[in-house]
Amino acid sequence: MKRFFIFFLIIVACQNQEQEEKESFLTLFESSKGTETPEYQEVIDFYIELAREFPEINIKTMGETDSGLPLHIVTFNDDGEFNFSKIRERKAILLVNNGIHPGESDGIDATMLFFRDLATNKVKIPKRTVIVTIPVYNIGGALNRNSTSRTNQNGPLEYGFRGNARNYDLNRDFIKNDTKNAKAFAEIFHLVQPDVFIDNHVSNGADYQYTLTHLFTQHNKLNGNLGAYLHTSLMTKLEDSLASKNWDITPYVNVFNRTPESGFSQFMDYPRYSTGYTTLWNTFGMMVETHMLKPYKQRVEGTYELMKSMVDIIEEDKDTIKTLRDEAFKAYSNKKTYPLDWEIDTTQSSILKFKGFEGENIKSEVTQFNRLKYNRDQPFTKDVVYQNYFKPKKEIQIPEAYVIPQGWWNVINHLSQNMVEMTQIESDTTIQVQTYSIENYQTRTAAYEGHYQHFNTTVSPSSETIAFRKGDIIIYTNQRAIRYLIETLEPEAPDSFFNWNFFDTILQQKEGFSPYVFEDIAKELLENDADLKQRFETKLAEEEAFANNWYSQLDWIHKQSEHYEKAHLKYPVFRILKADSEN
Repeated sequence: MKRFFIFFLIIVACQNQEQEEKESFLTLFESSKGTETPEYQEVIDFYIELAREFPEINIKTMGETDSGLPLHIVTFNDDGEFNFSKIRERKAILLVNNGIHPGESDGIDATMLFFRDLATNKVKIPKRTVIVTIPVYNIGGALNRNSTSRTNQNGPLEYGFRGNARNYDLNRDFIKNDTKNAKAFAEIFHLVQPDVFIDNHVSNGADYQYTLTHLFTQHNKLNGNLGAYLHTSLMTKLEDSLASKNWDITPYVNVFNRTPESGFSQFMDYPRYSTGYTTLWNTFGMMVETHMLKPYKQRVEGTYELMKSMVDIIEEDKDTIKTLRDEAFKAYSNKKTYPLDWEIDTTQSSILKFKGFEGENIKSEVTQFNRLKYNRDQPFTKDVVYQNYFKPKKEIQIPEAYVIPQGWWNVINHLSQNMVEMTQIESDTTIQVQTYSIENYQTRTAAYEGHYQHFNTTVSPSSETIAFRKGDIIIYTNQRAIRYLIETLEPEAPDSFFNWNFFDTILQQKEGFSPYVFEDIAKELLENDADLKQRFETKLAEEEAFANNWYSQLDWIHKQSEHYEKAHLKYPVFRILKADSEN
């Protein structure tokens, strides 16, 4: 009887322990004392169990990824409403993205803890804010676990790989949309329409005292009041909130293999990046960049506290945030110009009280050249110049509309995936438009995320009357997607569809000439066109290489003639100008 009683107690104790663990939803991160991160399926199972247990949590399957598995979104809303159209009427929405680089798993664990603690009332429950997370964005990378690819990172014991199932870096794919992951993200983003967006990362590049750094979207890119609030209020409130909890934070240390004391600039998040993309819809975007050399437990806890602080700020500033975003959308209807590219404004800067470590260049015992060495026994706090003001480098007149021939269906599909409002031309017609010819461009000499990207593109505009067919597409810019339209359809924009090779077929000449035949035609053209002959002779006199190349001379004459194909270097997206901007 005594043995039976002891056996009974053991069973009850085990059952109680299992019940307590179930109720507490203990994570692998916690049970491993902050040294491990769960596998992908464990993460999803955790959220499924949370959703089963707590009506405030919902998990929803979204679009497919390159791995063959779907993305999920998990939502916490204290009133149990998960219709985003209804949510937007009353509350602000925070979207948190995790595992875009699965080796940087801090956000995966921190968000699991945060949702668990929200559900179990261990943290203050937000009443005016709904939190949505993508638990693991790069599923293919998460499934490719190892313990060596994050060469310098201090934990966890195992983690995922940076490249996705097709070896894309997903944080370069938000505009070009090569992956199923990016297409699914666009579906999620336009369903949720977040007011604030956080993408959780881990940083490298330098050594310093901070566990946390923040990479807010560049404030000058945002419409006046929106950018001012981000720069002077949201960022400051986050820094102050974390400081009150003894979590120092500094702007992302944008240096590589050098010490930060000489100063550094803010990172310019172009639309290829997550925050650059989300900001095109006036969403306040930031990346959390924890420091890879700090212990994993410390990094996860810091990410957790940052998300808590951000929710507190959104709760307090919900009305301001939503009003500023609405005003920014409306403001674009009156704007006449748009900045396509940016450069550092050297007339303005900020001073950081930067907490770093002394570094020196010493002789390498490996290469025998100089190497950088930080001394953690010599911490410092110094004034460091931070260049966080940018000014427009290139601006364009905002057109009333763009026209895209229906043959460019791949571009049209990208626009459709991003909820761009489009109208089909109902019958064959001619329209007075502004056209672009591609004047110059440079191209990367090495592959970059599946492309040989163009840059430093320039165009020459002209006015033409173009015949369009029934079914061609007109896209008016007076819509919420205006910034997305301009950033993708203006070829001189750094992340335009042209620069991402969507229009490379126009760069190749399809028709040419046979020199032995064209010689006679060229002679006749010069004899019958005095102006052409004068320009030809001037070019011969001024350009030695041209004068010494017979084929270049014939090719130049051919390009001045009616035989030269009109499609070559002619950008096939056309602009309808606003009445007050026509010459």
